[in-house]
Amino acid sequence: MRNKMNNSLSKLASKRTLRIAGLMSGTSADGIDVAIIDFGANRLKVLAFDTFAYPDFVSKSIWKIFNAAKIDIADVSSLNFAIGEAFADAVIKLCRKSGIPLDSIDLIGSHGQTIYHDAIGRHSLRSTLQIGEPSVIAQQTGITTVADFRPVDIAAGGQGAPLVPYADYILFSDKRKNRIVQNIGGIANLTWLPASGTINDVLAFDTGPGNMITDRITYLITKGKHNYDVGGKIAASGTVYPSLLKKLMKHKFLQKHPPKSTGREKFGAKFSDHLYKTAAKAKIAPNDILATVTAFTAESITFAYKHFLPKYIDEVILCGGGARNPVLVKMLEKKLKPIKVTITDRYGINADAKEAISFAILAAQTIRGIPNNVPSATGADRPVVLGKIVHGQRL
Repeated sequence: MRNKMNNSLSKLASKRTLRIAGLMSGTSADGIDVAIIDFGANRLKVLAFDTFAYPDFVSKSIWKIFNAAKIDIADVSSLNFAIGEAFADAVIKLCRKSGIPLDSIDLIGSHGQTIYHDAIGRHSLRSTLQIGEPSVIAQQTGITTVADFRPVDIAAGGQGAPLVPYADYILFSDKRKNRIVQNIGGIANLTWLPASGTINDVLAFDTGPGNMITDRITYLITKGKHNYDVGGKIAASGTVYPSLLKKLMKHKFLQKHPPKSTGREKFGAKFSDHLYKTAAKAKIAPNDILATVTAFTAESITFAYKHFLPKYIDEVILCGGGARNPVLVKMLEKKLKPIKVTITDRYGINADAKEAISFAILAAQTIRGIPNNVPSATGADRPVVLGKIVHGQRL
């Protein structure tokens, strides 16, 4: 049996082009992104992409864990399997919708759903936990699945994040331009790609909050009717409070030098609820609070550029949900002028799909035994092959 499995992996690794489904659910936990790509040495083609909502009970369970003061380990265990089923179902749905045969997919790369990430380390021990059981994904689809990418980097002395810089280098590095790929998901993170640089020249780190605070403030303002500020309309109707923004910019994480990563533990519901309550007591109108935290995202991103990057920036390429917020984008453009600000769509990569595509690329390199972390970004002691492989059996 072991020889059969090894032969199967060898065949996958030797294929010049792999068809891969990449799966991603970020810190916003607003759905499952699925991208199907063909990926080879000189080829990347996106065949299909869509986002699928979690089943209602799964979504409620995720947010229960996010917001709980104490977590029941039984809830985490059962949710791990439920998310695995949801991920598998999302791949199957996209195949049906796009007309791509399920059995044509060679590999699945699944990031999972982060429920805890500690880059600092309690008792000097860093840890991270992404759930969405890959054994369930592999069994329900019949496709070999690579998952749980972050722990290997942590075991090698890194922070387990950010991981997408490897894919950013493949997709967007340029011989003449110093570029930043700026993801604005729940957390915002950048990848610095210097002109004609190698993978060893790449810098990447979390800049601070992306949509996490704005989403939570929107939820509070609308009393649960909306989970995010659609089109930035609420923020657009408000006024930025300079005194509140100045206070937010004193957050310790922003001053910390890279490598660094963060998450819901720093900028989640607890932080946002306290911020909203304090601002409301100071008689700041709800729309003004949202305008100010939107500006906080823009300000913290550009603060990172100014203080932690080594050279002049030629171009900033946006991706993630925040790239669809025109108010946030205009704030960034104003602060960065005359630097060109664009979006990954311009380069044939859907801004919403980029993270899922990245984990498809990482999975391909894992199968091929190619190191796919970026030590200059994560702080790891050495390059390592990320992820754990669960064998699929064709249905």
